[in-house]
Amino acid sequence: MARARTQFICQNCGAVHQRWAGKCDACGEWNTLVEEGTAGGIGSGPQTLKSARKGRAVALTSLSGDIEDAPRIISGIGELDRVTGGGFVRGSALLVGGDPGIGKSTLLTQAAAALARRGHRVVYVSGEEAVAQIRLRAQRLTVADSTVELAAETNVEDILATLADGKRPDMVILDSIQTLWTDLAESAPGTVTQVRASAQAMIRYAKSTGAAIVLVGHVTKEGQIAGPRVVEHMVDAVLYFEGEGGHHYRILRTIKNRFGPTDEIGVFEMSDKGLRDVANPSELFLGERSGKAPGAAVFAGMEGTRPVLVEIQALVAPSPLGTPRRSLVGWDSARLSMVLAVLEAHCGVRFATHDVYLNVAGGYRISEPAADLAVAAALVSSLTGLALPADCVYFGEISLSGAIRPVAHAAQRLKEAEKLGFRQAVMPASSGELPTALSIRSTQPEHLADLVARIAGSKRRSDDD
Repeated sequence: MARARTQFICQNCGAVHQRWAGKCDACGEWNTLVEEGTAGGIGSGPQTLKSARKGRAVALTSLSGDIEDAPRIISGIGELDRVTGGGFVRGSALLVGGDPGIGKSTLLTQAAAALARRGHRVVYVSGEEAVAQIRLRAQRLTVADSTVELAAETNVEDILATLADGKRPDMVILDSIQTLWTDLAESAPGTVTQVRASAQAMIRYAKSTGAAIVLVGHVTKEGQIAGPRVVEHMVDAVLYFEGEGGHHYRILRTIKNRFGPTDEIGVFEMSDKGLRDVANPSELFLGERSGKAPGAAVFAGMEGTRPVLVEIQALVAPSPLGTPRRSLVGWDSARLSMVLAVLEAHCGVRFATHDVYLNVAGGYRISEPAADLAVAAALVSSLTGLALPADCVYFGEISLSGAIRPVAHAAQRLKEAEKLGFRQAVMPASSGELPTALSIRSTQPEHLADLVARIAGSKRRSDDD
């Protein structure tokens, strides 16, 4: 029998060290090396080299040829199918991450029931909850009558033996990957070695049988999926389930997808009956908007192929401190600092003695730079105390010189704004040709100072009146 050998593996990046150290040489994190034992034939030592078989030649082909669409399993949940690119791909592995209690198990339970009602065999394996707990959730979601098969197990070999007994399942849900363990590794469940080995075994099963595998992953306090990053590289798609505890909506965001787009989002509303699709998220984010309050600007954004309108709220107040506060929720702090610097350097708007608070309404998170113009308009509006037009949307990227740069998908943004009743738009000057059927009136400033002058001019006009 092979003698077990001891290694020290970083729990942050998965790097292997032969001896313990306080700091990982690969990622630089402190106190992340944990002692783990592995069998002699599992590692990369001499035993592995001796037993390696001789390779065989594989057939090479060209880039040209017939292309077949990946066979998919459609769940019938519109927002989930949108994010996955049209349904779950057979033989693929999908990793779903999210904060504790955000609704990952609820979403997957509803998806499993929807697939089972369409005639697919779905197996739900939980390593964190008992079967009775899953049944209680199914009763609350009114899906207890579906034919989903349940099991509470954490050993990978036992799970694979159970799946091999009977008809091949169409989908297997494992909740969660951090609870699984395999006999091939001697370390404790949740360690890098166990997570990597367990994920590899389940992905190998998916590729060999054609069953779709869904792995649920825990997240760290930084919001990243816990465990080695190599697991995200091994799977075919990575989804993050996001949301704020004080808000009733949830966002399913694609981070990686080998069979579809990587920038789509799905919006769900959490209720006592589970998650409900939100077909028009713009109405959700703008539902409680007040058009008469200064410091509020509506941003016409894009999430993949979907336009989303969301309100950006700014509050600029005199600061009693020597160093003013810069607090924001839902946007990048570096871009806020850049917009403030451009406003001061090129537009003469001073924020050095003011606290700045910025919030994206509804807890929504914006990642595209097209929100620069809406943020600048909200900041100037709050500083001057003048409310922006309630029927106007803003989008455009601001350069360090103060120029307003064009962004993609201007026509889709305007169409969504017009559909929701907006009649004006402030956008970059060189946004390309726009559809003539649009009745929305556009203002296209070339420089940020033009927008500031426009807001200040409207304030003077209101004072004259």
